Order: sequence, then C-alpha cells, then structure tokens
Amino acid sequence: MNLFRNLLFWIVLALVGALIAQLLLQDPGYVLLRYRGTEYSMTAVSALLVLFGGLFVLWLAWTLLALPFRAWRGRRDRQHRARLGEGLDALRLGHYTRAEKLLAQASQDGAAAGAARGLAAEAAFARGDTVAAKAHLDALEDRHAAVRAIGNAELALAEHRPTDALVALDAPAAQPLPPRGLALRAQALAAAGQAAQAYGLLGPMRQQQALSEAQLSEFETRWAEAALREAGDANVLADRWEQLPKALKAEAGVVIAYAERAAALRWDDAAAKAIEQALESRWDERLAASYGTLPIQRLEQRRGNAERWLQAHPSSPALLLTLARLARAQGQWNQAEDYLHRALAQGAGSEAWEEFGHGYANAGDDARARQSYANALRAARGEAVQELGGRDLRQKIYDQAVIEERDQHGLPRLRE
Repeated sequence: MNLFRNLLFWIVLALVGALIAQLLLQDPGYVLLRYRGTEYSMTAVSALLVLFGGLFVLWLAWTLLALPFRAWRGRRDRQHRARLGEGLDALRLGHYTRAEKLLAQASQDGAAAGAARGLAAEAAFARGDTVAAKAHLDALEDRHAAVRAIGNAELALAEHRPTDALVALDAPAAQPLPPRGLALRAQALAAAGQAAQAYGLLGPMRQQQALSEAQLSEFETRWAEAALREAGDANVLADRWEQLPKALKAEAGVVIAYAERAAALRWDDAAAKAIEQALESRWDERLAASYGTLPIQRLEQRRGNAERWLQAHPSSPALLLTLARLARAQGQWNQAEDYLHRALAQGAGSEAWEEFGHGYANAGDDARARQSYANALRAARGEAVQELGGRDLRQKIYDQAVIEERDQHGLPRLRE
C-alpha cells in the first residue's frame, strides 16, 4: 500500500512538473534585475533555475555544517540508551549503586528522563537511601508529574505514611492518575483507615486493568472487611453491607467482620443472624467458631442453633468449642467440659485448651487451670500437650466417636 501511494505521488508530481514546463516554454517570460547600476536580464525559466540552484547550495552548506553536531547528538543518544539498558540490568541484578549512577546519567536524555529518574529513585531506595531517592524524584520536571507522584507515593507507603502518599497522588499536575497511580491511591486510602473509599475505586481499577484479577479479588475482600469494621454507626454499617455483592456476603471473613462490628454497635440481632444465615447456606469452621465468641447475649437461642447444627456436623471442632463457650457462659461448666473434651478429640487446638483454663479457673481448680494454659501454649507452638486426668476409657471412646455425616442424598460425607 505504501509503495502504491509513493508511486502515485511521483507520477502526479511529474505530471505537474511537465505542465509547468510546457507553460514556461510557450512563454519563457523576461526577468530584469538592476543592482547598483548594473542590470541583469534573463528568462523566467533561467531565473527559476538560478533560484532553485542557490537554495540547493544553501541547503547543502547547512547540511554539511550541521553534520558534526548531528553526529555528536547521535553518539550522545546512543550513550544514553546504553546507560539506560545497563542501568536496568544492574537494577535487576541487585547492583543498586551502579544502577543508580547509570540511570541518573541516562536521565539527561529528555525522552527517557522520566523513566530513568524513577528507576534511579527505585535503586536508591533499594540500597536504603531515602533522601537520594527523594532527590531523584524532585529533579523531575512537571511534564513527568505522574512519575514523580507515583514514586513519592511508593516511598511514603513503604515507610507507612499513607497520608503523605495521598498528598503526593493528589497533586494537580499528576491528574488524571494512570492505572499505577490509581492502585496506589486505593492502597493508601485503605492504609489510612478509609477502606470504603478504597473499595469504591475497584471499578475504575478493573476498567483500567491496574492490577490482575486475582489481586483485585483479594483487595475486594480485604477492603470490604475493613470498610465494615470502620463503620461509625449502625446505619452506615447497614448501607455498606447492602451494597456488597451477593458473592462477597458469603465470604467468611466479610461475614465475621460485619457480625463483630454489629455486635460492637449493640446490634445483636444483625450480628447473630448474619452468621446464622451464612452457616445455613454454606458450612464454614471459622463462622462456627465466631458464633461462640460474639460479645452478645441470645445465649439460649445461639446454643439451640449450635446443637441443631451439631446433628449435621458432629465432628466439627469449631462448633463443639462454640457450644462449650455458650454452656460456660450459661454457668453450665460440666456440659462445657464435655464439649471441650470432644472438641480436642476432633482436632481442636490451643483455643480449646485456653477455654479449659478459663473454665477451671472460674471453678476454682487452679492446678488444672495452670495445666490447661500451659497446654494452650504448647499446642500453639506445635509441641506435645499433657493429658488431663479424670477421663475413663468409655468417655474417651465417646469423645472420639462421631455420627456418620450424610448429605441430602443419604450418601456419606467425607471429613475435611
């Protein structure tokens, strides 16, 4: 296509030239030039040829005069590109001092100044010199304001200064923020305790593909949990909960964040129902454990629900631990103790031993309380625990035995 276009251009140019030549030959014209008493006369065709010849001589002279300077600029550009390449290699290989020096030299090339200065700042920060990194970023011109803002934001976030990161990214010259800047702004908002605003930036970040889908999904869950925990009152909490997509409301961490914040705001019904509905739709050990730690009342109702769930999940250590906590809160330590023994037999760890310690301490059995707390520490460290006395063989067999779990079709359910 380019060959055809060029050929057509030259054909048209030749036709135009032939037409002009024909017109000039038919009437060559007459040109008279008088300079300081001397007269010069020639035809128009000759005058045009002299004019074009003079222009060609001037162009040739200018080209020859500029040739050394052009060669010098070309050599300088090649050096800058070579330094940029070597600096990138040094940065990747961990030679940060050499990388910083080469990239700072490469930044003298106007075309690569922004990238080179930004990478030089990265090399300086990698070797622990924050002052030098800041100096490299401050040396950038306003036409590289976005690079400067992103670099300053990365430095601030690395030093746990989210407010300074937001100030850097909100610079007017850096607007609109590129995808990297948008992602950093969301992370800075979340770190500054404004997770709801960070969550609101997920849409633009997905549209601009600022992060991978896996990273966006991870941040979506994390910021949703944080936004719920940061809710100032029940109305704000309810609004944020309702705005979450249905799939996110089924995530255990999000449900626990909502329930715990609702309980802290004295919204007991909402706290309990959130976990109850989530467990009814999909069983989760974290939710089962959280159901017993909520700082709310409704002890009888929660215990009734937990006993009903135990029929479907008799080997759940989290559910047995929850039942033990609820029974102890109701002053029924003997039943709580039985649940704890069953929980330990089904795989519960340090939390069950800690609950044993609380129960024995309240019951006045200091020796067993100390042993239970010590076992909690051992279990947390992965060390062997000391068995509590007082359990006969029949009781141990009962603790180990569980009813076979079956699904809605009557088929045995494998234990997780």
